Amino acid sequence: MRNIISSTFVSLDGVVNHMDRWHFDYVDDESNALALEQLRAADAMLMGRKTYEVYAGAWPGRDGEYAETINAIPKYVVSTTLTEPTWQNTTVLAGDLIEQVHKLRAQGGASILMHGYGPLAKTLLRANLLTELHLWVHPHLAGVGDQSDLIIDQGLNKKLKLTANRTLDSGVVVLTLRNPDA
Repeated sequence: MRNIISSTFVSLDGVVNHMDRWHFDYVDDESNALALEQLRAADAMLMGRKTYEVYAGAWPGRDGEYAETINAIPKYVVSTTLTEPTWQNTTVLAGDLIEQVHKLRAQGGASILMHGYGPLAKTLLRANLLTELHLWVHPHLAGVGDQSDLIIDQGLNKKLKLTANRTLDSGVVVLTLRNPDA
């Protein structure tokens, strides 16, 4: 069974959105190398429609190893509204989300990488389909956002096992948390 890994940036106060306020000062060669390492360890990406729209608008046409890798990798988008994806190597997963992701996990291959921690990741964690969560905790209080911008999700109570941690020179701490029920 393939692993589904969510790798997400989070501020010290739990904000996963509004990255312009707290994230970009921490991007450097070390963080870029780790992000590329995570992408290379996967052979597919899984995302919701909103992430897809942002990425499809940003990555095609960019140069560099990361851009080439993310553009080439197979991408699966969970959406009930997207029907004609324009980004190369993209497949829309329509129908029952849990059933579609079960089928995707059952296929042979390496891990499936997700970026961000939105409704899709929270749904998969609840259904024990999200195997690992890599939280890039930034030493920065964002001070913005509402409930939908936070990593916290009302009613989601899940015990995870810390399997690794890495402190980057920038002060960002990357926590690797395993879902023992996945």
